[in-house]
Amino acid sequence: MSIAKIGAAAALSRLEDWRANDEGRDAIEKEFKFKDFNAAFGFMTRVALYAERNDHHPEWFNVYNRVEVTLTTHDAGGVSDKDVAMAHFMDETFRVVTALN
Repeated sequence: MSIAKIGAAAALSRLEDWRANDEGRDAIEKEFKFKDFNAAFGFMTRVALYAERNDHHPEWFNVYNRVEVTLTTHDAGGVSDKDVAMAHFMDETFRVVTALN
């Protein structure tokens, strides 16, 4: 089954506070900031479980309380609906994790 590329612009019209990759890739990005490392790691753990269930894994980078995320669907050659779903999940998980801390 092939995955349809929708492109970053279409994805961003359905998301809040995400941005297009500025290095020429068809990808979307966001930086999440947490109270501390434990909250950031808790966020990453929840997202990792979602990623495994959905066979769709983010590119990310973590330093202390900050998690930088890049989403693109390699099989589609750019941003797909899988990235939009992942972004929505990350935004909701961020709200939950920050509410707990």
